[in-house]
Amino acid sequence: MLPILTELEPTVAGLLDRHLAATKEWFPHEVVPWSQGRDFDPAEAWDPDEHPVPDAVRSALYVNLLTEDNLPYYFSTINRMFGADGAWGTWARRWTAEEGRHSIVIRDYLTITRAIDPRALERARMAQVECGEVPEPETPQDGFAYVALQELATRIAHHNTGKLLTDKAGYDVMKKVASDENRHYLFYRDMVSAALEVDPSGTVIAIERQVRNFEMPGTGIMDFEAHAKAIAKAGIYDFAVHHDQILQPVVLRHWGIEQLEGLDAEAEKARAALVKRIGRIGKAGHRFAARRDEAKQQELASV
Repeated sequence: MLPILTELEPTVAGLLDRHLAATKEWFPHEVVPWSQGRDFDPAEAWDPDEHPVPDAVRSALYVNLLTEDNLPYYFSTINRMFGADGAWGTWARRWTAEEGRHSIVIRDYLTITRAIDPRALERARMAQVECGEVPEPETPQDGFAYVALQELATRIAHHNTGKLLTDKAGYDVMKKVASDENRHYLFYRDMVSAALEVDPSGTVIAIERQVRNFEMPGTGIMDFEAHAKAIAKAGIYDFAVHHDQILQPVVLRHWGIEQLEGLDAEAEKARAALVKRIGRIGKAGHRFAARRDEAKQQELASV
């Protein structure tokens, strides 16, 4: 085990205890609207009008589920980075058990309601899992930073998708999943805080690298670019959300990147680049959001 992992293991144990104390048991089968289901006839074509959903929300549900389907590869990466023993291994297995129910409940909901073409969804799942594309962080600090950002981004995407669903069952499904993701985010957010105390320079360099290379959860999914554009256009997840709900509150405020002291020359350079990048992302995101809102207002005015 790498020295930083050994040094941080007591922190992991404490965060795991906190996580378990805050976790509330829930069951996927209790939030799925089973009464809406019926048998599938293989000869019957899928009809999107059977469960009307805006195209952008369908895109979000599609991306959200396929991201969750990639769990085996995320577990493999975490297991490789942190190891299978001690508190690290216990956390990785607990995290995997909780994440596993997300694809179960979302897929059951989508199958029952027929909100997405089930054949297209299964073909996309096969392609996604056969591809197995996930980030491979360079260092443990990269891993902490990436997963903290990714868990929060996923929580936001699930939550915002749920808010746009018109049926209570769909909202409840996405709320349950988002709640799990939020607790996972808090674990990794505070792991990064602990890493900043142990190795501030190495952790700042890792954070800058992960912010620079960060991509919306779902990269590698079939037709991902088209779905990502639809999701951004609907305001479910875009650069403005990324800046206002992740980079500003977490990277700058919670981790206090600008206030850190004792950084080496490389880390100082990384910090300056990081702060500058976050500013650029915010400006670009708000410009996009303003244009989107203006287009919506013009569309409504023309009706």
